[in-house]
Amino acid sequence: MEQVPSEERPTPGSAGRPETSGDDHDPTTHQLRLFLTLARELHFGRAAQRLYMTQPSLSRQIRLLENRLGVTLVDRTSRSVRLTEAGRTLLPEAENVLTAMSRLRSRAAEQSRRVRGRLVLGFVAGESAMPYTHAILDELTRRHPAVSVELRLLTFGDQFERLADDDVDAALLRPPLPPPLRTMTLAVEPRVACLPSSDPLADPAVGRPLTLTDLAEHRMVDMPASVSRTWWDDWTVNPRPDGTPVQYGPVVTDIEGLLTEIARGRAISFLPEAARRLYPRPGIHYVHVTDAPMSSAALAWLPGRHERPTVAALLDAARAVAPTFADAMSSGTSRTVSYSAESSSAYSKNFRL
Repeated sequence: MEQVPSEERPTPGSAGRPETSGDDHDPTTHQLRLFLTLARELHFGRAAQRLYMTQPSLSRQIRLLENRLGVTLVDRTSRSVRLTEAGRTLLPEAENVLTAMSRLRSRAAEQSRRVRGRLVLGFVAGESAMPYTHAILDELTRRHPAVSVELRLLTFGDQFERLADDDVDAALLRPPLPPPLRTMTLAVEPRVACLPSSDPLADPAVGRPLTLTDLAEHRMVDMPASVSRTWWDDWTVNPRPDGTPVQYGPVVTDIEGLLTEIARGRAISFLPEAARRLYPRPGIHYVHVTDAPMSSAALAWLPGRHERPTVAALLDAARAVAPTFADAMSSGTSRTVSYSAESSSAYSKNFRL
């Protein structure tokens, strides 16, 4: 290891610093990083190898740092390197400076990536009140406070068309959803039967959960022709596991109409478990159905929409919080629903890609 000539060492003034002024004499973060590596290795050769530089270059940079600080940081001999008292004192300060610079760069990069603009987020029924919706929007606002979000209520009949018509950028919906929609699952929960309070099966005296067989003779609320039959057949579990077709009753277009018809005793329906909390109504009673398929909630968007900065920001926020809510529940009955080639083709024609 080369011995540093005495004339090249920093010469402290009365205050222990050379007489220098101006920003050109401040240490650089590069020099501080070199000093930290040398302090760890206490060997110029090994430190230079770690830094992918030559030993003389490292030695020159350390001398320059010492001159700029006005103190000797390391004692050098032909065989060893050790930190001086000043070196030991200033080492944690150098670490703090580098940590602060790293934090500064991170915050600057975060600011440069922040998105501005307007996002229209559609939702069906009570999806806007769900915890995952609030968590996604909170995360989106935290990351991109300049993005303004408009929540727009969709009906059962127009939920897919509003996405296709670009009336909303993305939507919180309940699968199964037709192609070519892209989806991100946010949560999974049981379905419950929504019955009129006058129904004998709603009587607490029954004292047990229901099965699909118990409800075989009950008429189900129906949807207008504009609603995907595949989607509503899944929600009504049509046909039932034994092949029995479902009997349908009054047609509704939204959740309020659905609850009204049920409260009037004209039909029943299956809803997500969350309906117990979201829609406690006079004349309505919710009962667990042991063999009903599980219900999932999803964020949906069309291919290509993710290239919009606001939609990309929404998807990133959803990915950050979705694991908290997505529940791989082992209880309950699940079934795979897919759109037939005919229905897939029909729906694809409605979406402008």
